[in-house]
Amino acid sequence: MDAPTTTSADNGTSGGGGGWFTPRKNPTTAPDSDAATADGPAGVRRPAAIRPVGRPGAAPEAPADDTPAPPTGTSTGGPGHEGDLPEAIPRSAPAAAQHAPSPTVSSLATATTPGPVPAALTPTPFASTVAPPPTAAAEERVPAQRPAPVPPAEEVTAAPAEAGSPDAVLIRRAMAEVAPVSDKVTSYFYALLFVRHPDLRSLFPAAMDTQRDRLLRALLTAAEHIDNKDVLVDYLQNLGRGHRKYGTRAEHYPAVGECLIGALSKYAAGVWSAEMEAAWVRAYTTISQVMIDAAAADELRAPAWWYAEIVTHDLRTPDVAVVTVRPDQPYPFLAGQYTSLETPWWPRIWRHYSFASAPRSDGLLSFHVKAVPAGWVSNALVHRARPGDIIRLGPPAGSMTVDHTTDSGLLCLGGGTGIAPIKALVEDVAEHGDRRSVEVFYGARTDHDLYDIDTMLRLQQTHPWLSVRAIIDQQAHQQLPDAIRAFGPWNEFDAYLSGPPGMIRSGVSALRDSGIPSDRIRHDSVEELVAAGS
Repeated sequence: MDAPTTTSADNGTSGGGGGWFTPRKNPTTAPDSDAATADGPAGVRRPAAIRPVGRPGAAPEAPADDTPAPPTGTSTGGPGHEGDLPEAIPRSAPAAAQHAPSPTVSSLATATTPGPVPAALTPTPFASTVAPPPTAAAEERVPAQRPAPVPPAEEVTAAPAEAGSPDAVLIRRAMAEVAPVSDKVTSYFYALLFVRHPDLRSLFPAAMDTQRDRLLRALLTAAEHIDNKDVLVDYLQNLGRGHRKYGTRAEHYPAVGECLIGALSKYAAGVWSAEMEAAWVRAYTTISQVMIDAAAADELRAPAWWYAEIVTHDLRTPDVAVVTVRPDQPYPFLAGQYTSLETPWWPRIWRHYSFASAPRSDGLLSFHVKAVPAGWVSNALVHRARPGDIIRLGPPAGSMTVDHTTDSGLLCLGGGTGIAPIKALVEDVAEHGDRRSVEVFYGARTDHDLYDIDTMLRLQQTHPWLSVRAIIDQQAHQQLPDAIRAFGPWNEFDAYLSGPPGMIRSGVSALRDSGIPSDRIRHDSVEELVAAGS
């Protein structure tokens, strides 16, 4: 199934000479109307120079024009959908599941302390980058199991608008100012980036219509949650590891930071000040350093991407296929996670899909793919891909994994192709020999959409602790979240949700109403996970 989404990669090169960031020629098309003003009108303030993050040395010369610079972003959605989104932001895990803090991680606690406007972004060097023991490579490559809860709505709305550190208050004030003109901010950001740094254009897809706001929204999301290091660090580390497949290097981050601040200063001019700019510089310095350190550490133990050959292509319905691939080298992951995927037909376009099984002894990986209107990658995988075709996989990500340290029951809600990671979770419980109660609700609009119901029923026959219920909207005249309220109680269960963003939103609400604490609700819908960090 689809999962959160990002884009770009090269046509097979690896980030060295002639790779993603070394275009064969500069762009020939001129920027749009916003791009035309990328040099900035006279009088526009230039932000503090941004030195390459993680590298010592003098700050680079400021661009000849007089315009500042901005960050990056993402969009919404969740595992199982062609929409583009940032990597999910997981909530903090119980103390036992936390990683030991690194120097970079601990810097988040102090990064938001206000101070004088810095002359340059000068993050710490790779202090936290250490090679892992050879025998622990696979284990360290897989993110730790942790919940991704959503707090009660009243907790979010009750928080005062100006709560947080001084830097966080300034950052949110700028974001509130640019919110009504977010499209213009995005256009101007890319105009600055491509005009000032045309060599970075090859990082992005040829057609920017699907990419436009992903990078900017990811950066803005991170900046907005700068005070919540427990939430932010995992998010940024996953983001940094994931960006390796694009050929991203430490020296590319300053360009993005300058253009981020440039776009913000232009469209938040009514509230912009030296103090606000300094807050953004400090926030971006922290954000980029965490990402760089994570990428550097990851480089010591795993490839930036994996090649994988399609070995079977099972068309279950006219628009749903189960695609099974064989990676060219071992691929460690946990049941419930997802990966990014690039096809040969749409270079530099990546989409996220959840693994449809627990790790297998033969090393094969399966994905459930639904072709959606205007979905370039999904349509290619469903209607064009055949055994023998080669695709590329990014690193595994996601926090919707089983906590095997408890014996709580599992309540699993899967809508459409969202059943893929739910099936993987059931297999994971079975392989661990647990006899925990597992209740699966499989939602679909019609019985035709229950393409994997036979597999789930076979699992139910094999495992007496498993119960599978199909909820068909058109027959039951109720949606999946509504059906949850009719069963239960669920207060002794851990909940897992996978499906369309709307289903996850309503499902989280129904689960909380059914008595499941927020810290025991797990999912990887970016929309909801971002709200969870508020």
